[in-house]
Amino acid sequence: MTPPRRGQPGNAQHKAGDETAGLAARKAAARLLAAVIDAHTPLDGLTDNEHGHPQYKALDGRDRALVRAILVTALRHRMTIAGLLSKRLEKPLPANATALSHILNVAAAQILFLDVPDSAAVDLAVTHAKSDPRTTRFSGLVNGVLRSLARAKDSELAPALAATSEAPQWFAERLTAAYGADKASAILAAHRHEAPVDFTVKADPALWAERLGGIVLPTGTVRVEKLSANVIDLPGFADGAWWVQDTAASLPARLFGDISGQRVADLCAAPGGKTAQLILAGASVTAVDTSNNRLARLKQNLDRLSLAADLVHTDLLDYKPSQLFDAVLLDAPCSSTGTVRRHPDVPWTKTMADVEKLAALQRKLLAHAFTLVRPGGRVVFSNCSLDPIEGEELYRAFLAETPGVIDDPIRPGEFADVDPFLTSAGTLRTTPADLMLESPAISGLDGFFAARMRRAG
Repeated sequence: MTPPRRGQPGNAQHKAGDETAGLAARKAAARLLAAVIDAHTPLDGLTDNEHGHPQYKALDGRDRALVRAILVTALRHRMTIAGLLSKRLEKPLPANATALSHILNVAAAQILFLDVPDSAAVDLAVTHAKSDPRTTRFSGLVNGVLRSLARAKDSELAPALAATSEAPQWFAERLTAAYGADKASAILAAHRHEAPVDFTVKADPALWAERLGGIVLPTGTVRVEKLSANVIDLPGFADGAWWVQDTAASLPARLFGDISGQRVADLCAAPGGKTAQLILAGASVTAVDTSNNRLARLKQNLDRLSLAADLVHTDLLDYKPSQLFDAVLLDAPCSSTGTVRRHPDVPWTKTMADVEKLAALQRKLLAHAFTLVRPGGRVVFSNCSLDPIEGEELYRAFLAETPGVIDDPIRPGEFADVDPFLTSAGTLRTTPADLMLESPAISGLDGFFAARMRRAG
């Protein structure tokens, strides 16, 4: 079934300086798409309102929102768009015609999935092509291909979606190898849907589900399908009653059990959701991060929540506290392949080499984490990758090869709402194809791996 075409802020009638209405936004979208696909630049950095790409920052708020909507859509449905465009080309585009490809993809995303008039999407793409010396001779091709696409979308889009997996080959192959064809297909299908918004609340989830217009998940998280306002304008934000945190991301911090009165280190702590959980559980928390900017953001978040932690800015591998901790949480930097619903650029900005490089870093960080915990103390290792190289395989190898480390498996029933995500090895594994509820729009959770271990006494 063809997905609904969602209304988006900004439109083709909105003026952008002296240029044709809407053209600056489309030019920015194509430029940023090139940065993602050709230069493997993460989308969040490009669309940061303070430090983002100059073409993006030059736009007003409505056009920024439109650009982001176009980019997220073009990336989320990249393979379907590519297939429908290729059907309309007599021969593939030249390898050096990347600028033309990005113009076509930006327009096709609007035609197929966004609430932008087809005529506006086509006309602006043609104007864009004519304005660029690299593409001006292809303006007629742009016009013909996109008008054909607009005429055929009602009959061709649904079959194309049914026959296509929205992932580059390397990523699809890794998912199939890890989860089998059926589960990999379900994960990729989940990636087509925008993720709902999850809130970890300090208390009374039922009350906040009612106030925010959401539901309470089995994990205690409050989930809202679509926000009715900006996060900062929602009830409870100013009072520090909750914070935004995917339900999967809320699970690792709970695996310590009772930590009331214990000294706990949260490594790679920013933006601070897990830090807040540990504080609320009664621990004295030290939050460690390598980035001053990220630590500043963490402090802002804790201040809003009226919570406090000791903050340490350092290279984690150099960190040597004066006193060992009772427990350590390492939510390690990873490929982030578990967050594709929220960040559809990830499969296009990462490679298998990145996964392997990050796994090697995680192994070093995990080894160092055990130097920070007292004998008998617990370490929880987690990350938001779907790849076993960064999760299950790393964990098994670390246990086998590291003296003084004891497996501490999570037992069924120990945390009842975590049971659906437990593996036979006593580790935690979630995927976007888990937690299926009434509709795809309210279902799923980020891909996460977590394992619990102890330092030998």
